[in-house]
Amino acid sequence: MTQIHPTAQKGFSSAAELYQQVRPSYPQEIASWLKDDLHIQQDSTVMDLGAGTGKFIPYLQQVCQHIIAVEPVTEMLAQLQQHYPTVQTLQASSQQLPIASNSMDAVICAQAFHWFADLDSLHEIYQILKPPGYLGLVWNQRDVSVDWVKALAELIEPFEGNTPRYHSGQWKRVFEHQFLFQLENLKTFTQLHIGTVEQVVSKRLLSTSFIAALPESQQRQLKQQFEDIVLHYTGKSSQDQIEFPYVTYAYSFKKLIY
Repeated sequence: MTQIHPTAQKGFSSAAELYQQVRPSYPQEIASWLKDDLHIQQDSTVMDLGAGTGKFIPYLQQVCQHIIAVEPVTEMLAQLQQHYPTVQTLQASSQQLPIASNSMDAVICAQAFHWFADLDSLHEIYQILKPPGYLGLVWNQRDVSVDWVKALAELIEPFEGNTPRYHSGQWKRVFEHQFLFQLENLKTFTQLHIGTVEQVVSKRLLSTSFIAALPESQQRQLKQQFEDIVLHYTGKSSQDQIEFPYVTYAYSFKKLIY
């Protein structure tokens, strides 16, 4: 995040407001996961790293009082500050965190770690965590076992290019030859994002970094294609209600002590 990926910089700066409006939230079970797997308590101090527009903050607020939200993209951070004015924020890089060593009980990266899955960032996170602190990685993923969701995924895949993505699995490589963190557990949850086809399908997909970075004319074309796919598979048009299925992956890593 010192060098923000150009797709993230362009896509998220132009679509920050849309991101806040149309991205799904997280399943309510995540609050219990924060307490049970990351051992977060009311008096814990927790960093939301790569916090974006603050979509994960309501779940942290359910379990602790001291939250620091860190986000490098100016427009995303502005959305976060507008919606959560009482939360402490920092505009900073995952590779250079202006936080005291051994000061955080947990660091959460929700829908973000794939952007900065490098050893420099991992060392920074390790440094600021108290022993034995926890690193939590969370991703919402579209459930491609559903036919129309898979068709949508196949349509947008050619636009990905070299954009970091959760489903590529490349983010896992940073954990292969390191002695900083140990994977404790992976939990999965399911949820439905309910709204109109336009809101929770086509506009949601337009908020994807590499789609949001495309020219507006191409985005309009894709929006129509998204809605055509949904209509073909489900018979629902843009203003009809739909349930968009997601699977949420929650990884808990523990800081190793020497």
